[in-house]
Amino acid sequence: MTDEHIIETEGLTKVFTVKKAEVAAVTDLTFAATRGELVAFLGPNGAGKSTSLRMLTTLIPPTSGTARVVGHDIRADAAGVRARIGYVGQLTSGSFAQRVRDELLSQGAFYGMTRRDSIRRADELIESLDLGGFATRTVQQLSGGQKRRLDIALGLMHAPPLLFLDEPSTGLDPQSRANLWEHILQLRRQHGTTVFLTTHYLEEADRYAERVMVMDRGRIIADDQADALKATLAGDVLTFGFADASQASAAHPIVAKLTPREVTREGTSLSLAVPDGDHLLPVIVRELDAAGIAVSRATGVPPTLDDVFLALTGRTLREAGEGDTGAADEADTESAVTNTQTGVLS
Repeated sequence: MTDEHIIETEGLTKVFTVKKAEVAAVTDLTFAATRGELVAFLGPNGAGKSTSLRMLTTLIPPTSGTARVVGHDIRADAAGVRARIGYVGQLTSGSFAQRVRDELLSQGAFYGMTRRDSIRRADELIESLDLGGFATRTVQQLSGGQKRRLDIALGLMHAPPLLFLDEPSTGLDPQSRANLWEHILQLRRQHGTTVFLTTHYLEEADRYAERVMVMDRGRIIADDQADALKATLAGDVLTFGFADASQASAAHPIVAKLTPREVTREGTSLSLAVPDGDHLLPVIVRELDAAGIAVSRATGVPPTLDDVFLALTGRTLREAGEGDTGAADEADTESAVTNTQTGVLS
């Protein structure tokens, strides 16, 4: 990995008009992504993630702001951007009546590849993405996981240095999701491909992404490594149980002196969220024991990215996704339908 920027945005904004009212789907999107990174873009439904990807892939124009993708301006040189990226949207992009291998060859022709180069590249992708067992089947005969692997192959047919994936594993069973991620990681190892993806599966971002960007209501609210976000914004949740409420009350000031974080008492328990909880938990137990207060139980639970979102917004990603369906979603969907009819990248 180098320090070369493969994506650079400044103030990127998209405003839709829905029922004569303006709806800001994305506001002031400003960031830079380094070549070779795997970046996960998180947020609830309607947060603006897909709209952001569609602007970066030139499927929809921004209302304001600028962006350079693989060295090309998304406004001034959309064709230059498209020639150098792969894009896999949320819907299957293959023609259902076409055979898998023929679909890849058609994609190669679409990008101006020679017949010989298309055959060579299709064979490479069929092998690396484990498509050989059904290369002669039609797309409609494939399972969900097989279709998503084909979608990725289509996005990689012209060997782009940057691949955008919009919810690549949504709707797949756990085994298919694991297999898909194995192939994505293998492609990165083999080709150094930069991967920029949106996902609703927080554990995927936590496990695989080197960098996590969190979006809410059209704005970036956090951007860092997953471990750093969890440590600084959420922390390990430590819980201490006591024989009765009076002991919990007596323990409260002792525990509070050992950490700047808020300590909450509920009945016979104390709880707090702290970084480096594995270190602090035994320290607290020893201090309480020295004070003659017996701890009947002590647990430490590592934080999740959902805890990070809760700390930032006061609600979980699940709650936000259930409550934020509205005009922005409608605008996003209507725009996607209109624009994918005029420009297909994968």
